[in-house]
Amino acid sequence: MKKLQPFIPHFLAIIGFILVAVIYFYPVLEGKKIYQSDIVQYTGMAKEQNDFRKENNEEPYWTNSAFGGMPTYQLGANYPHNYIKKLDSVLRFLPRPADYLFLYFIGFYILLSVLKIDPLKAFFGALAFGFSTYLIIILGVGHNAKAHAIAYMPLVLAGVLLVYQKKYIVGGLLTLFAAALEIQANHFQMTYYLLLLLLVVSTFYVYQFIKDKAYKELGKVLGVFVIAGVLAVGANATNLLATSEYAAFSTRNKSELTFDENGAPKVNSNAMSYDYITEYSYGKAESLNLLAPRLFGGSNHEDLGVDSEMYSFITQQGVPPHEAVEIVQQMPTYWGDQPIVAAPAYIGIVVFFFFVLAIFVVDNRKLKYALITGALLSLFLSWGKNFSFLTDFFIDFVPMYNKFRAVSSIQVLLELCVPVLAILGFSRFFKIEDKNEQWNALWKSGAIVFGLLTLLFVFKGTFDFAGGNDGYYAQNYGPEFMSALRKDRMSLFTKDILRSMGFVLAAFAILFLHNKGSLKEIRAVILIGLLFCVDLVPIDKNYVNKEDFVFAREMDEPFQPTEADLKILQDTTHFRVFEVNGQMSSARSSYFHKSIGGYHAAKPRRMQQLFDYQIAKNNVGVLNMLNVKYIIQNGEDGKPVALINPAANGNAWFVEKIKWVASPDEEMKVLDSLDTKNVVVMNSLENSFKGNIEKDSTASITLRTYRPNYLKYTSNNSKNGFGVFSEMYYENGWKATIDGKETEIYNVDYVLRGLSIPAGKHTIEFKFEPQVVQTGSKIALTSAILIFLFLLGGVYFETKKK
Repeated sequence: MKKLQPFIPHFLAIIGFILVAVIYFYPVLEGKKIYQSDIVQYTGMAKEQNDFRKENNEEPYWTNSAFGGMPTYQLGANYPHNYIKKLDSVLRFLPRPADYLFLYFIGFYILLSVLKIDPLKAFFGALAFGFSTYLIIILGVGHNAKAHAIAYMPLVLAGVLLVYQKKYIVGGLLTLFAAALEIQANHFQMTYYLLLLLLVVSTFYVYQFIKDKAYKELGKVLGVFVIAGVLAVGANATNLLATSEYAAFSTRNKSELTFDENGAPKVNSNAMSYDYITEYSYGKAESLNLLAPRLFGGSNHEDLGVDSEMYSFITQQGVPPHEAVEIVQQMPTYWGDQPIVAAPAYIGIVVFFFFVLAIFVVDNRKLKYALITGALLSLFLSWGKNFSFLTDFFIDFVPMYNKFRAVSSIQVLLELCVPVLAILGFSRFFKIEDKNEQWNALWKSGAIVFGLLTLLFVFKGTFDFAGGNDGYYAQNYGPEFMSALRKDRMSLFTKDILRSMGFVLAAFAILFLHNKGSLKEIRAVILIGLLFCVDLVPIDKNYVNKEDFVFAREMDEPFQPTEADLKILQDTTHFRVFEVNGQMSSARSSYFHKSIGGYHAAKPRRMQQLFDYQIAKNNVGVLNMLNVKYIIQNGEDGKPVALINPAANGNAWFVEKIKWVASPDEEMKVLDSLDTKNVVVMNSLENSFKGNIEKDSTASITLRTYRPNYLKYTSNNSKNGFGVFSEMYYENGWKATIDGKETEIYNVDYVLRGLSIPAGKHTIEFKFEPQVVQTGSKIALTSAILIFLFLLGGVYFETKKK
């Protein structure tokens, strides 16, 4: 029993985290699910894949329900020997999204334990981290992969710090498993940001090794990191290889076209434009949201309540009170630099107070300065175009930085670094035996934080409380509406500064009483811990609460068929659908049909270009070659109607002529007026086809069997001909055979597949058998075996050492 006693506080902490996570998201106990807009879109995108998996007990790795056709690598594909994913499933045993909240807590708790913070303080510190507003908001909107990756960040940092503490076995194993879980979360932007932070932290520690001339120890550290990194990557090899392969096919890769959709020369060929990367740039002054949540209005849909200026204005216009209450619940109070904000990125004023305190009391200089540097770098980069010198440098010279957008999201590093240092300061304060030293640190911290809030309060008149969309509101609702809105914005500004002042005074008073001997440490710790939660949880509840939960069926079946959908579903042939309203940013039609639209952060690049350059300009010939048989658009009554396109080319056809071009630019331009039924365009730089083609009057290609990853056709042509297949060309994985003999697939019409078909009757088959999955699975299995052996070895040596 004595051997188990040290583990009891940790066990109680875990039970506490489970209870807190479930209580916060208590509707999950009623069988409800949180409504997440991004997950709704994912459900539409992955419908065909999930149905196929359920019916056939195998993975298709390809879907035709979105963007005309794409791999399912970024749609939740399951890979052989992905044992890290199984481990992750064990850790996420709670109902979603309580599982992610639990991961926030436990990962941060382990990090604090590695930093030798006692269990009670670590418990409250973990709650402070997990309830950081941004981390809750991303769960509300369905950024599950992002939340997943963030949750494992503290665990990776814990392993890295253990290794730098020369605990090579335990640190190496923790780094290995944490890194493997981090990669498995499959949000490469967050993982990339974590690597930036680890680079900052490592710079401080490696410098110390070099300064002390401890080259042998540095060699051991680097060796451990290499082994852990290689095995963590190896365990996720299939996903990484598949993602890398797909990235070259997606909008995240450079464009081949040198002109834009309007015909003007492109300024650069980056995968994403500078404006797109920096669209969500945090305003410099907006960063003060760290101190008070709604200094810049909070969100684009704040509830102002019946005491607001807006409520008074609306009721004065004759709107009934019950209607006015509903209207003021969705007010656009946000007036920062970003186009849309779901909630402020508030880390808690009490946390910030202890962060400032930590600067004075924490004596681990390497870690302190590393965390401060990481937080500042994160803050400066989050400003994006508002701090262009640094942002431009990273986009132009730091590898892969230009692959990611929404630069404001790099503040997740700040939201990790600040709470870590804050809890270090929280813990260290109670260990200072000299009361004068304790008091000096306390009053200086209080003066800085309270003084900053006071300055904001005094100089609030220097802000104009005007947002980027105010012109629209003024034009549509009038100047009196805007006057009321600005007054409410100022009111939120004032209220939240006063609120933060109150919390600072409360935290200061608790520490002051402890300093004077009037309050014991444990009571002071509990009171501060409660302050963490009372500060953060009500703000979180403003944006994610019980109202966001719906019955499970509404998430499992988020789309209901319209009359247009039901009409189309009566057609059992193989074709595509174009929903005009959804275009390329909705997966609704993908849920029911094989759509040329969809919703994804990394769309197939050429399909997106085809939409921008051709479909958006009403090029019906391109819709025909994509076999768009039905077009969904709103009728005169506003309801969706299904219009049949009788000119659709069908599943496959023989052409009479090949139009050769020498560049992607020419290929795209030819599509402006191409007779796609009789002529096919081919790029001579991409295709090696040679020979003459002919087509008799009865030539035909007929689809006989359809599965997402398997297509079977029969062809009949008395001449040697060339067939065009209305299926998306993807360089890797698809194999074509004619009468069982493999043949080359050509990229034609910019996005489609073509085959050279000899004269006569033939059976043509397309099979999707991605080599990347086979190769990756072998690497993953080998890595899993090595990880298991290292784990056994680590346990043996640690046991023997003790």
